Amino acid sequence: MTDRVPMAAPAWRARAWPFAALAWLVFVAVVVVHQVQFWRAPAIDTDVLALLPEDEHAPEVSEATRRLADSASRQVIVLLGAPDWAAARAAATAWRAAMARDPGAAALVPSAGMDAQALGRSIEFYRPWRDRLLTPEQRTRLSTEPADRWVQGALAALYQPAAGGRLSDWTADPLSLWAPWWSERAADTRLRPRDGELALSAEGREWIALPYEVKGSAFALDGEPVLGGLLGAGERAAREKTPDLLVLQAGVPLHAEAAAVQASREINTIGWGSLAAVLLLVWLAFRSLRPITLVALSLVVGVASALSVTAWLFGEVHLITLVFGASLVGVAEDYGIHYFASRQGHPEVAPRTMMRQLLPGLLLALATSVVAYLTLGLAPFPGLRQMAVFSAIGLAAAFLTAVCWFPLLDRGRVRPTRFGAAVAASLSRWPRFSRSPSLMALHVVVAAVCAAGWWQLQTRDDIRQLQGSPAALVQSQRETGRLLGVPSPAQFYLVSGADAEQVLVREEALKSRLDTLVREGRLGGYRAVSDWVPSAARQAEDARLTARIEGAVVAAVNASLGETLQRADFEPDPLDIERWRAHPVSAPARDLWLGPVRDGVASVVMLRGLHDPSLLGTLAEVPEGLAGVRWVDKTAEVSRLLGRYRLAMTWLLVAAHAIVYGVLWWRLRRLAWRAALPTLIATGLTLGILGWIGQPFQLFNVLALVLLLGIGVDYGIFLIEHDGDGSAWLAVALGAASTWLSFGLLGLSSTPALRAFGLTLLFGILLVWALAPMFRLPVSARSGAPPASPPLGR
Repeated sequence: MTDRVPMAAPAWRARAWPFAALAWLVFVAVVVVHQVQFWRAPAIDTDVLALLPEDEHAPEVSEATRRLADSASRQVIVLLGAPDWAAARAAATAWRAAMARDPGAAALVPSAGMDAQALGRSIEFYRPWRDRLLTPEQRTRLSTEPADRWVQGALAALYQPAAGGRLSDWTADPLSLWAPWWSERAADTRLRPRDGELALSAEGREWIALPYEVKGSAFALDGEPVLGGLLGAGERAAREKTPDLLVLQAGVPLHAEAAAVQASREINTIGWGSLAAVLLLVWLAFRSLRPITLVALSLVVGVASALSVTAWLFGEVHLITLVFGASLVGVAEDYGIHYFASRQGHPEVAPRTMMRQLLPGLLLALATSVVAYLTLGLAPFPGLRQMAVFSAIGLAAAFLTAVCWFPLLDRGRVRPTRFGAAVAASLSRWPRFSRSPSLMALHVVVAAVCAAGWWQLQTRDDIRQLQGSPAALVQSQRETGRLLGVPSPAQFYLVSGADAEQVLVREEALKSRLDTLVREGRLGGYRAVSDWVPSAARQAEDARLTARIEGAVVAAVNASLGETLQRADFEPDPLDIERWRAHPVSAPARDLWLGPVRDGVASVVMLRGLHDPSLLGTLAEVPEGLAGVRWVDKTAEVSRLLGRYRLAMTWLLVAAHAIVYGVLWWRLRRLAWRAALPTLIATGLTLGILGWIGQPFQLFNVLALVLLLGIGVDYGIFLIEHDGDGSAWLAVALGAASTWLSFGLLGLSSTPALRAFGLTLLFGILLVWALAPMFRLPVSARSGAPPASPPLGR
């Protein structure tokens, strides 16, 4: 660097610096207050569905998905399976005793199960409308069989009133129609009351279900599995009583807690690991506590500001955003490292003067990185938008901390160190790109190997990449759902109409088609509001049908026995949705009714026993020709959306490379290719490596490559603009190393999406760092004049 006499800064600029530092201090103080309040009751979301996009064309689909998820958000169920009933009861007793003794027992409260009293209340609620509650089979028989065929059965029921489990006296149900209707309703669950327990006999075992409700928050970032500890204590006690016990656990809170424990571990690994690596690099380069302290300060302020602003904008912060944000440490430290590397390389320049000279380049570096991060938010995924905002704010806060405070707090010189000198000197020994025959042959070989990797690259657009629950918990959830016949919330029918009556009529039309699949044994069944509240038209039709047949049967019985029996009277008005929803009897199916949506109302019909994926195509065809009925396969829809945006973002990446090259041409002219080509080559090599290691190509790989473009091009720019400047190479090397460590540690994440993101940048940043100095100007092309200013930017 040539010796220059720094020009005196204008008086207004000299006075503005302390005011900027003070203003930033006020903002940081507000952030500190918010952080204290935030961590007292952290508003952190663990729901995978919150990461998914809204359905732009049918918001009622997203509303239905949210309602179904909310209905199970606090429910946990445990199944204890033993060889016989006595062993199952002993295990359940020991389980409950151990749970009650645990200090954290208040976190899980037993849910109210089904009992005889609840069943009695339900029967009494429906009794006034018994005459219009028929199963499809009963409706068919009453429509096709003459009254004479019913008389003998009615006489038998009259003389044996307890036969068949009657639920009312003979005059209220002379044809014994009501018990079969209730049996069909009971198919909603396979659990039955037995000795005060919820019981199930299946697969050669007697099972007892223990339903719980979570009280308080299942989320904590202390890494302690509260619910897992409680359930573990119960399981140990139960196994002491019944050694060959099978235990299954399921529930959204268990997945949320597993995600929280996993996130705590990953935040510690990624966040603290990258912080330790950054501080170690800073110590090796500068051997002074002052740079370490100030760089650490910029990182803390950046992450805290990012968390606070994200919470202010979105209301809550998703768990995956925190894990991703932990990698911000490896990028946000660049501004401080560039400042101290320049101070070390040019000790004669005062701190404020140095920062003024660095400011244009640092602003350019901030802008390119922020644009790269905000590009992540172009996809319509709320989770990605949170990550984009978190990262952009964190970088801006770290930048402002360095610009506003470092010149005021940096007192003293930054002495040269052996490590810093070695890194700076290594630039002169780094090989340059050339067209020698041997190197060209090597390039051809590398290109061939890379192309082979591209050929092996396969796409995978799967919603499961957004969550990383433990395999054992996922399997337990699946087995519990299979045993209990619980419908999947990922596939359902959405039924909409102008009013409640039209929705119920359309549900009934849909069910008549599904009944064919049920009779064929291909589908276990379904759950619908119209199972409990038939449409008014259906109620009127069934009431007329039962009145005609039952009236004739009662008259025939009276004539045969010489009696004067009278058929019971029933409610003249039909049962409606509002009366049903206002009563506790609606609890099992209340969440299926969405209510007002857009210009009408909507409901959900869920499917039981859907274990054959090949049936999904048939189910999608069922509603064809039915107005207001839509098949929803959320898993397939989100996977298709991931695929569409993977393709769109890939083309955006191609366009971004072209645009960046245009900007570089405007700045560097014939040297532009030297700044752009390292990142382009690194992108191609990274894709080849991913193909060779069997990593599927997905949206999050593309997003990582977009970010690689924003980070990598800077390395080429600064090495060309400051060719031969050791301090510039030191800053680039330290920044790349810390960024590589931070994002590379994301490759250790158990969340597939973050792992894909981290692996892509692990290879990409390493490659672009190694390639960028190879494309610097050849010695013969250098003017021989040293750089005129300190290194700018990253």
